Amino acid sequence: MARVPRKAQGTESAENIDDDTVEFDRVTEPAAGRARHRRTARKAAAKQHRARGVAKIAVRVVVSVTALAVLSGTGFAWSAKVDFNNGFNRSDAIGADAPHSLGGDLNILLIGLDTRRDQNGNSLPKDILDQLHAGDSDDGGYNANSLILLHIPADMKKIVAFSIPRDDYVAVSGIPGYDHIKIKEAYGLKKADTEAKLIAKGEKDQITLERAGREAGRASIVSTVRTLTGVPIDRFAEVALVGFYHLADALGGVDVCLNKAVDDSYYSGAKFPAGPQHLNASDALAFVRQRHNLENGDLDRTHRQQAYLTSVAKSLKDSGTLTNIGKLNELMKVAHKDVVLSDGWDLVDFAENLGSAGSISVEFRTLPVLRYDNINGQDVNIVDPAAIRKEVRSAFGIETPNTPARTPTSTVDVQNAGSATGMAGKLSAALTEKGYREGEVGNRGVTSTTTTVTYGAGAEADATQVAETLGGLTPTASQSLAPGHIQVVLGSDFTMPAELAASSTTTTTPSTQLTPTTTGEPAPDSGKPLTTSIGSTVPCVN
Repeated sequence: MARVPRKAQGTESAENIDDDTVEFDRVTEPAAGRARHRRTARKAAAKQHRARGVAKIAVRVVVSVTALAVLSGTGFAWSAKVDFNNGFNRSDAIGADAPHSLGGDLNILLIGLDTRRDQNGNSLPKDILDQLHAGDSDDGGYNANSLILLHIPADMKKIVAFSIPRDDYVAVSGIPGYDHIKIKEAYGLKKADTEAKLIAKGEKDQITLERAGREAGRASIVSTVRTLTGVPIDRFAEVALVGFYHLADALGGVDVCLNKAVDDSYYSGAKFPAGPQHLNASDALAFVRQRHNLENGDLDRTHRQQAYLTSVAKSLKDSGTLTNIGKLNELMKVAHKDVVLSDGWDLVDFAENLGSAGSISVEFRTLPVLRYDNINGQDVNIVDPAAIRKEVRSAFGIETPNTPARTPTSTVDVQNAGSATGMAGKLSAALTEKGYREGEVGNRGVTSTTTTVTYGAGAEADATQVAETLGGLTPTASQSLAPGHIQVVLGSDFTMPAELAASSTTTTTPSTQLTPTTTGEPAPDSGKPLTTSIGSTVPCVN
C-alpha cells in the first residue's frame, strides 16, 4: 500500500527526494527565528539508511559467530581472542546508571547510521561511494534510518527482533527546540546540537567534534528507543553505510528472494527479477535500500532487512566461513573498522553462550503503525506508544502487573507539564468515562519530559491500572497526595493511548505547534511475525 499523502513517484527533486531533508519546526521559538539543522538526505540516503540497519544486524551476527568460531578450535591463540574484543570502537552512550534487563535477559539495539563519512568525519573514497550508488559525502546526514531491537532471553529459547520504522513520530527530550520528531532524527539532531555548542566554546578540531557529536547522537537514539518501547537497552551496535558494503563484500554477496520483479534503477539502483537470486555487495545494498515502488513502502523495506539478516546467518553457516581462517580474518577487519559497540560487551563470551544453545528460533516483528500522516509537510507514522510498550513487553516475555478489570474508586488529578495544550483535560475526560472520579485538571509550572503516575493511600490498585493503560508506567506512592487520589503528570513524552482517544471529544495533535492532517487511509500493514532460525531458508519478500 503506497504511503499517503506522498508525492507521486518521480515528481520529487534530487534535493528533497527523501522527506528526511526537511525537519520539523521547533516548538519553543517563533517561526522566523527558528534555527534549522539541514540534513540533505537525498533518495540514495534513504536507501542507505535502511541498508545500514541491515548492515548492522549482519555485522552483529558476523562478529558473534566469528567469536564463536574462535572459541571452537580454529587455531587462534587466546591473545587473538582478546584482540578481537579490543579491536572494536567502543561507546559508553548507554550510561552506567541506565536500567538493565533482569534475570539474565539481554536487549540489544542495532543502529544503522546514515552517513557517507568515516568515524573521524572524513569523506569516503570515490570508488566506494560509486559502489554505494549514494551520491557523495555531502549527501545524507546522520539519521538512524535502521533500528532493530533484539531480545535474547536467558533460556535462549527464542530471539525476538523488533524492527522500528524510521518515520515513527515520537516524543524526544534533550534536543533544544524539539519535543516530537521522526525517530530516525534523534541521532543527527543531537549530534548537530552538541557540535554547535562545542564550536561556540572554541572547539575547531574536526575529529573531536565528530566523535563528541556521534557519542551524543548514540545516547540520544538509545534513550529515545528506550522511552518508546518501555524496555531497557543493555547493549548496542552501530554501523554506517560503508560497513554494510564491506560486510556484504567480505561474505561474497548474499542470497535473497523476491515475490515480484522490481525496477528502481533511478533511486536505489535496485533492478532484480522475481524469485531466488544471489546479489553482490553493491546489489545487496540496493536490495535493502529500496523504498520506492514497494506495495507497503518503508514497511516492506523493513521486511527486506529481516530477510537479509536471515540470509547472512545462512551464508555463514553454509559457506564454511567459520572454519576458514582467511575469511574470518577478513570479517574481523570489517567489524573492527566499521562497527561501534557499547562498552562492556564481551563478544567472545556472548558468542559462546549463543553457540551452546544450538539452533535458536528467531521471530522478526515490526512495531505497529496506527496510520500515515503529514505534519508540517513531513510524512510521518503516527504510533500509539502505550500499545507499542504492551506489545514489546508481551513479545519479550516481560511480566506485567496483574491488573484485572475492576471498577475504579479513586479520584484522578491530571496536570500538564509539557504535553500538547488541552491534553490534561482530554485525558481527564477519557479516564472519567472509564469510571474514575474526575479530579483537578491544570497546568504545572515546571516542564517535564517524562509522564508520571503517583498515588495516595488506598489508591495503589487503581493507580497500577491507570499506569498500565498509559503504557506500562511505574506508579509510585506519595505521602503528599490525599488518600484515594491519583496524580498523573503529563510530560512532553505523552501521547494519548488509542484505547482512550475514542473517549476524547476532540482530536488530539502531537504537539502544540504541529498540526497533523489525517488521511483516512486504512491502517498500515506491518506484516505478520516471521519465525525462522539461524541458518534456515531465506524468505521471499516484496
